[in-house]
Amino acid sequence: MITIDDFKKLDIRIGKVLEASEVVGSEKLIRCVVDFGELGTRVIFSGIKKWYSPSDLVGKLLPYIVNLEPRRMFGEESQGMLVAAAPSVDGEEKAALLIPDEKLEPGTRII
Repeated sequence: MITIDDFKKLDIRIGKVLEASEVVGSEKLIRCVVDFGELGTRVIFSGIKKWYSPSDLVGKLLPYIVNLEPRRMFGEESQGMLVAAAPSVDGEEKAALLIPDEKLEPGTRII
C-alpha cells in the first residue's frame, strides 16, 4: 500500500508520439520520441513490442510518467515510462494502450 502523498509524487502527462522504432537487439522494446508540450520532447523506451509495432504508436496521445529517474537502455537514456494496462487474456499477460477519449494537448497533466 502507498499513501496518497506517495501517489501525488507521480507526474503523469499526456505525450504525443512523434517517432517510434524497433530497438535492434531487443525482443521487448520500442524507442519513441514523445512530445510533452512545454516540457519538450523526450526519448522513452517501452516494453510493448510483443503487442504493438512502431507504426501503431506514431501520432497517438498516451500517458507517461515524466518524473521517473532516467535509465540507460541500449546506450541511450530513457526519460520516462509509458502507462498502460496489463490485462490477462487466456492466462497470458497483454498490454493495452490507454488512449484519452478526447483530444488533449501534449503535456496535459493527469490527475
